[in-house]
Parts: sequence; structure tokens; C-alpha cells
Amino acid sequence: MRITYFGNHRRLALVAALGTLLCMTVSVPAHAGMADAVKAETLANGLRVLVLENHKAPLATFNVFYRVGSRNEQFGKTGLSHLCEHLMFKGTKKLGPEEFSQIIQQNGGEDNAFTESDFTDYFETINKDHLDVPISLEADRMANFEPKEFDKEKHVVLEERRMRTEDNPEDALDEMVRSQAYVAHPYHWPVIGWFHDVDGLTLADAMAYHKIYYSPQNALIVAVGDFNSEQVLKQISEAFAGIKNGPKPPPLTDLEPPQEGTRRVELQHAANLPAFEEAYHVPNLRSSDAFPLEIASEILSDGQSSRLYKKLVVEKQMVVDIGAGYDMTSFDPGLFVVSAQMRPGVTAASTQVEVEKELAAMRDTPVGAEELQKAKNLEQAQFVFGQDSVMREAEMLGVYEMLGDYHLVDKYLDGIDKVTAADVQRVAKTYLVATNMTEGVLVPTGVLPHGGDGLSSGELR
Repeated sequence: MRITYFGNHRRLALVAALGTLLCMTVSVPAHAGMADAVKAETLANGLRVLVLENHKAPLATFNVFYRVGSRNEQFGKTGLSHLCEHLMFKGTKKLGPEEFSQIIQQNGGEDNAFTESDFTDYFETINKDHLDVPISLEADRMANFEPKEFDKEKHVVLEERRMRTEDNPEDALDEMVRSQAYVAHPYHWPVIGWFHDVDGLTLADAMAYHKIYYSPQNALIVAVGDFNSEQVLKQISEAFAGIKNGPKPPPLTDLEPPQEGTRRVELQHAANLPAFEEAYHVPNLRSSDAFPLEIASEILSDGQSSRLYKKLVVEKQMVVDIGAGYDMTSFDPGLFVVSAQMRPGVTAASTQVEVEKELAAMRDTPVGAEELQKAKNLEQAQFVFGQDSVMREAEMLGVYEMLGDYHLVDKYLDGIDKVTAADVQRVAKTYLVATNMTEGVLVPTGVLPHGGDGLSSGELR
């Protein structure tokens, strides 16, 4: 999963009906691709626009993606992308603070945004007959950014950081592990930024950052819904075509060198339970290894029949929670992460021994045909069911377009279907090894105050 900071946090829950698909022995059948129905256009100012008609419900979603996230920041200015996301709701030359959201709500819609390491997404879901409202509002805050209450909003972000990291041991551990896993690449710092950096940011910093990164040439609009695509393309062009570009964003040239040995960190923090996290450097979608890594994460931890859950939660009863996560759509090579929260009295070291046994089994022995097919079915079903949501469709099209081409979205099912047992074994041998691992251990120094549980919670903007 991506590390995402956004109002009312992360993405879409898995449809309960997926459980019925786990025991299938055939893959999801081929179907017409989502990208086939997309109408694409690039305006004269460089703004890329994708429009997809979806007539399943009388609503539409409007997304404006900006190709800017924490990876575009610099030491001393971390957290600027996330702070700008907050400030985009604090007014323009025409609107006052929060007036944007109020207008959307008055028209029966909902709006929000999230910042990731790679991009920022602003989105509205609204009745199809009122799509012109978010179109005009988003054009206004792209062209007329003038936030009010800067100090107040920065304080909100600092408090959010305290809640999410300083007072949240598992998030604090993840932040520490990632900062050790990356020594050169800007994935080194957290999306929300280092506290002292955010505290030092100024309104001038935000205005300069917006001028560079929030311009048409660095943006992507994706609209999906129950509308006429030609009409929507015309509305978008009329609203955005006249917006001028700022300076061209500088290229990101930082590369992470290969890791050549295990890195270890320890976090001593108030926590109700001990925990650990292991992170392995892995490639992204641009590598043919991405799909086998996706399947490996399914086999290890997705569902109660997965290897890590069966072994450590059910059989040995060592942990209360364990998972393995991988995001193939990170813009630069990312991490394959295994994390767990132990039961009282169970040590991280003993649990890690058991985890390593499961990883070794994946490296040493090809996965069986039935287990492999079940993992494929789950991945493919999640993907297909996700297309029932216009928001999810817009997000998929946007992310793949920013990765290079929205047509890549239609290669996902086939990519998963082609994964073999040998592929899974190969990527496990290549990447899930000690010399490529950064491990972090959470050592509780006392119980959390105020009855906290140490689990991640969503941000409320």
C-alpha cells in the first residue's frame, strides 16, 4: 500500500463478495479494457485530460492530479507538498477559507485530497448535472492560489504529525525504517515531513512551490461518470486552457544505490505491544518482476489462509496482526514491507525467525498450483471489483497515466495471469534476502496514554 496522507485517509474497502472467489481455479476472463473507452486530450498549455463515461450511477468524479509529492522536496523543506494540499482549501483571490468545500457541499457533492510521495490528488464526487461546479472551482485554485490563515493551518499540520507519528508508535517505526532504507533518494523522508522542517516553512515557500508544481504542464485531469464525454472535455478546456504555466519543474535525479547488507534500527517508544517492520528494496511497474512481487505479497499475507497469518496468528499465536505490502505503482523503486505487532510476552526476534522461515520456504520451494491460482484470483478480483467505483477508476487511470500511459491499466490482469511459480520463487530469491533488508524493532517503554492503541488512523483535514 502507498503511504498516503489525506483527509479521511485511504482508498476503497475490498468488496465482501471477493471471499467467494478465493477457491476458483480459473482466472478472471478477458474483457474489454477500461482504457478503450477513454477520450484523451492535451491542451495547448500542456494540461493532460482523460475523460471516461460510466453510466452505472447518476454521478461523476473530477480529479486533478499534480505530479508533485514528497519526492520533489528538498532537505530543510520536507512536508511542503502536504502543507500545500492543506492550503489549497484555505482560499483563492476569489474565495475565502473553506469556501471551496462549502460550495461543493451546497451542490450535493463531497471533496477531499491526499498527498503521497509521488503525487497529490484533489477530487470531488458530485451529481452529474453539477460537474461544472468542481471544474470551475479547481481551475480557480490552480490559477488564483492565495491562501489565508497560513500559520493556523501549519499548526494543524504539526498537530497532525504529533498525532500520527510522535504519538503513534507503529507509524513512528515505519518512518524510522524508511529513513534508514533510503539514504540518497527523497523517499528517505516522510510525506508529512520532519517536524522541524514543517515548523520552519513560510507562506513564501508555499507560494513559490505552488507556482512551480501547480501549473497546467504538471497537472492531469481525470473525469469519470455519467456524462457526455465530448461536453465535459469542452467544459474543461474552457475553464483551464487560459491558465499560464509557471517555471518548468526541475527533474528528479537522485538515485538510491544498491543496499549491500542488513540495516537495523530500534525505536524505544511508549506502546501497548512490541512490533517490528522489515523493508526490502524492490522495483516498480517498469520491471517485469512487479507482478510476481504482487503475487508474493498475496501469498504471504492476504487473508486468513495466507502463509504468515496461518503460521503466526493461528498456529503459533505469536502476533495479533501481520501483513506484507508492496506498491508496484510507486514512481521510483519502492519497498516490500513485512510488519507485525506481537502478543504480550512475545519478542520481535522470535517472531522474525518465524517470518524468515516463511520467506525461506518461498525462496527454496515453488509455490503450489492451487495456492498460486488463489492469489491470482484475489488480485484480479480486487482489480475488477474496484472498477465498480468511479473514484477508483479515476484513480487508476490517473496513476497509470502519470507512470507513462493510462493504457497500462489494461495490462494488469494479463500481467497477473502470466505469473508462474518460478517467477515468484525468483523474485523471493532476488529481493527478499537479508542483505537487501532494513529491519526496525519497536521496544515499548510504557503503555500509550489516553487509551491509544498504536494503530494507524486517518487524518481529518
